[in-house]
Amino acid sequence: MKKELKAQVIETITAQLKETPNFYITDIAGLNAEQTTQLRRACFEAGIKLTVVKNTLFEHVIKESGNEELALVIPALKGNSAIMYTEVANAPAKLIKKLRKEGLPKPDFKAAYVQDCAFVGADKLEVLASIKSKEELIGEIITLLQSPARNVISALQNASASTIGGLVKTLEEKK
Repeated sequence: MKKELKAQVIETITAQLKETPNFYITDIAGLNAEQTTQLRRACFEAGIKLTVVKNTLFEHVIKESGNEELALVIPALKGNSAIMYTEVANAPAKLIKKLRKEGLPKPDFKAAYVQDCAFVGADKLEVLASIKSKEELIGEIITLLQSPARNVISALQNASASTIGGLVKTLEEKK
């Protein structure tokens, strides 16, 4: 590969990492054309960008970033590597698990850099799949905040006739 082309690829990878800092390193070697198409289609539908990279170029970008946590994924850059870039932190992990259930032998999870944390090793896939997205967390917080207010409103609506009526009668009797 010519030096100019390498520089262009490095620049593209750097721009992609700035745009979507969450990524998974996977191995998709050995998939036939039909399986690769199925994987790419599933990635597209899940909002995941899948690219195949040269390990040395990706490693160069990581080292150039100066991020120590990001550098922890470098040992996973062995053999064939495909990068899954994502906005939603747990989307690739859920997709990999789903594809395995459907019988697709790959992608094999190698490592990930999600929410400024490095996850290395196939055993981390379950942890990544259980990470809640920003939208899920906001939804849970809103539900928790609304719950006490709903309980009060519900109690007032259900018992309004008996409780408030009884309270009014008691106050009138005391006069």
